[in-house]
Parts: sequence; C-alpha cells; structure tokens
Amino acid sequence: MIILGINAYHGDAAACIFKDDTIIAAAEEERFTRIKHAAGFPINAIKYCIDEAKISIDQIEHITINRNPKQKFIKKALYASTKLFNLEFIKNRISNLKKINSLKTELENHFEVKIKSKIHNIDHHTSHIASSVYFSDMENSNFISVDGFGDFVSTVTGYFDGKKINKIKEVLFPHSLGLFYSAMTQFLGFMNYGDEYKVMGLAPYGEPKYIDRLQNVVKFDKKNLFKLDLKYFLHHSGNVDMTWLRGAPKIGKLFSDDLEDLLGKQRKKNEQINQFYKDIAASTQKIFEEILIDIANDLYIKNENQNLCISGGSGMNSVANGVLHKRTKYKNIYIPSAPGDAGGSVGSAAFLITQLNLKKKKFNDNPYLGPSFSEIEIEEILKNNEGRIKAEDIKINKYKNFSDLSYNLSKELSRGKIIGFFNGRMEWGPRALGSRSILADPRNENIREILNLKIKRRENFRPFAPSIIDEYVKDWFDSENEVPFMSKVFQVKKIKRNIIPAVTHVDGSGRLQTVSREYNPNFYKLISDFYKMTEVPILLNTSFNENEPIVCNPTEAIECFLRTKMDILALENFLIYR
Repeated sequence: MIILGINAYHGDAAACIFKDDTIIAAAEEERFTRIKHAAGFPINAIKYCIDEAKISIDQIEHITINRNPKQKFIKKALYASTKLFNLEFIKNRISNLKKINSLKTELENHFEVKIKSKIHNIDHHTSHIASSVYFSDMENSNFISVDGFGDFVSTVTGYFDGKKINKIKEVLFPHSLGLFYSAMTQFLGFMNYGDEYKVMGLAPYGEPKYIDRLQNVVKFDKKNLFKLDLKYFLHHSGNVDMTWLRGAPKIGKLFSDDLEDLLGKQRKKNEQINQFYKDIAASTQKIFEEILIDIANDLYIKNENQNLCISGGSGMNSVANGVLHKRTKYKNIYIPSAPGDAGGSVGSAAFLITQLNLKKKKFNDNPYLGPSFSEIEIEEILKNNEGRIKAEDIKINKYKNFSDLSYNLSKELSRGKIIGFFNGRMEWGPRALGSRSILADPRNENIREILNLKIKRRENFRPFAPSIIDEYVKDWFDSENEVPFMSKVFQVKKIKRNIIPAVTHVDGSGRLQTVSREYNPNFYKLISDFYKMTEVPILLNTSFNENEPIVCNPTEAIECFLRTKMDILALENFLIYR
C-alpha cells in the first residue's frame, strides 16, 4: 500500500509518502522553489517523494490532503450569509476550493498520466492531531491543536486513547489564538508570513507591561476556551487579502484601527525597535502563554492524563511549550518536528493508514526524511563550481571517513571557526537539526553578532540554539526532557551561562535540541568530539541559510558559503575552507 500525503493551496505546501506503515520521505515545497513558506501545489516535493520511494505516480493507491471543504459546511454558510465579503475574497476562496477538489486533474496535468488513486480529504485539525499522537512514544495522551484557522476551526482539545482521536472542545472561526499572535506580529512591524518567531525572540528584551490592555483583545473563556474582541480585528469581515495559490503566501492587515487606539501606533517595517515595542512583544508572548496554560489545565480537568501532544502552527512557540512543563501537571509533552501546516501532510496520511487498519498505533518520528547526495554527485557539483572556487582561493580536502572529518572539524570549531554543515538527509520540519546547519562554538559570545549581521543578515536580537548530547541535558539545563526537534525553551543553569554565552538568551534561556546517537549519529559524533576537546557537550546550531529557505542541495550550500562570511563548508566528507 502506497499513500501520498500533501498540504496544498496554503502556506508551507509539502508532501510525504508512506509504504504501508513506514514513512519513506517528506519535504516542504520551499526547499525546491527557494520561496519561503511556498504556497500552491507541492509538485517538486511530490516528485522528490516519488523518486525517493522508487515508484511511479501510477503506483500510488491513496492520496490524502489535510483539508476538507465539507467540514463545518453549514456553519461556514451561516456565517457567510451574515457578512458582506468583498468580491475578490469570494473569488479567491472559490478558486482555492476548486483546486482542493481537483487534485487528480492537477496531478494528471503535471505527470501526463491517468491518476487512479483514491483521494481522501482529512479535516485540517484531525491531520494536525494525527501528526503528533501517532508519532509520539506515548501509548495514550491528551492533545491540543492550535493555529490560525483550518476548515473553520482554530483550536481543538481532546484525548487519544491508544486507538481513537476523541475531541472534547473546538474553537470556531472567527476566534483564534494563532491569529491574535499573527495580528500582534504585524503590529510590531513584522509583516511577512511566518514572522511570529521574531516576536518570540524579541519578547525577553521587554517587560509585559501591557497585559491589562491586551486582555481586552483576547480573554480565556471556560466554556469556549477563549474569545477575541472582534472590534480589534479585520479577518472576520472578509476584507483581508490572502494569497494561497502560488509563490509566497501573503496576508493583509489583520488588525483594526481600534488596536492602535488601544496600544499606540503600529511599528513601521524599518522603524527602530524601541522599548515600547519590546514591551508589547513581551506582553503578547505572556498572554499567549497564559491562555495556552488555561487551555491545557481545562483539558487536564476533563481527562487527567499526564501526557500531552501539541500540534498546529502555534506548536512552534517553543517558549510557551517550555512554560507548559513548569506550570501544568503534564509530565511528558510531545511536539512533532513539523507541527504546522506542512506536518498536516504527514498527519493526514497517518490518519488514513490507521483507518485502513494497516497500523493500529505508532509511527517512527525520525525527522531525517529529505534528500541526500552521494560522493559522486558532490564531486560533480564541485567540478561544476570549480571556476568560482578557484577565483576565491578556496581549498578542498576530502576525508576517507566521517570520523576523521569530525575530529578536524571539531578542532576548527574550538578555534572559533564558523562552519556550514551539510550531512545526510535533510530535516523534515522548519528547524535545522544537524543536517543542514551552521555551527559554531557556544563559548564565543562575539559569534552571535557575527552570525546575525554578517552571515544570516537578520535582526540582532535573534537567539541561537544549543544542540546538546542527550545524556548531558540535566547538567546544563533546568530540565531532563529530551527535545530532539528544538521545540522547547528551558533555562540554562546559572553556573553554566557564562560558559556558553553564545546560546544563552538575554533571559537566561536556550531553545535546545537534544542530539541522540540513534537519530543522527554523525552530528552526535561531532558534538562528542567537540566535548572531548573543550569539556562542553554543546554546539551553537542555526539553520543553513541567508534570508532564504534552508539549503536543500550541495549547490545551494556552496552558494550560501561563498556569499557569506562562513569559514568552512563541511559537505559530507569534503571540507571546503577559505
């Protein structure tokens, strides 16, 4: 049985493929088009998955998509009947729905063959939930799915009993905790789709002075979980431009003038970030955390299970995920490597598999599901770039094995070198997990400014992640939790902060990744070698890119290396250095 799962006609278009109950490949479309959060139809991701599975398109028996236009149809119709949506909005929604309902036609146009696969529309939040509960190692758990909107729903809580997803509460359009955060992201001058993480990074530089005012905007509600005061928003009017069909997704202004009357003027895109905006960021993050805690506690009262799975785009808020450990009764909290809309492709396919009784419970959650490249392929690419490499007087060393390369790379890292690390299969999900990463010595405080301004070319307040060997977590952080997907923020132990200043945020925290020998043996080996030399079992880890999607292939890695200030590029068993 071969199942293709896709997220299409929305941001973070993606595809995955399963053979029976085993996931073979998964990737986001942005990695191939080089357009961040690429929307539309993930044709390149689909082709990659088919090639990786070594099959043809006509061998696929089932295709799932994490959207179901029929879901909440009556509620949608009733709501629409009360609103005067603008004509362009209506045209875009109709076009989007037509696309969703014509997947076979889309595939037939691309592959020029008759598609015989059965199409399954799995509702948006069921797909989110499945991407977490079916991939955790917990036999049963509570779950929370929170995002902007999907199929007229923004939030779902419930429990997984080991066999069935049981929903308890839903929050329907127009109320959305994710949209509240997006609107505040825009208020702070971060206007691109997916910029919410910038607010999370900025928040520790401020104080939550404006919580009282923001409680007028969004409030916890025991019966309905939470409610927005809609006078501060525009999305429910149907007059917000949204582009989902191709290229970079775009969302128009989400908040009304009333929000500026309440808080003050919106920050302009290139305006300096003064203390007022830092305090707004802190207040936004705080109120998000408090409502999420209230949601989690409300669920716990209804089903006293100490296991919790989190999914949906809001699952990317790693600070809030860390706070849940401290301030709720949940002992085990699982977030998948791709909790957002891209992950819905995997969730929809996994849900179908369980419905077809091919597998009752759990799937492997190893996130290294993207493309890899052979030594022969890399040598050919290096040959094709020979002219550029020679022009910049760059040297290349080839190692017989990774062990020798790792030893030499560790020495260079300990000397303060910045390394582009390209090794093995690309990660599934939005974060670099040691296969497409930029690495540096966490002991070097000055490295943060170099990385932000000269390599990443981004805001100077942005933090960097500590990747730590899994057995040393409790020695360096106020937690013993495994965090393989960089999904939680914990406090660095006070006695350790001065040792690893480059990965310790201004509030003493770190968004850690625990690295295991099982999932990524080469990255584990590299950190271990660094530990032997420095007595620090941690490397600074940030995504291998420069204001673009994470690099996918060796050519992109070489290009990023050449145009930035990185010192060395580790390209599988090749070291390329200035």
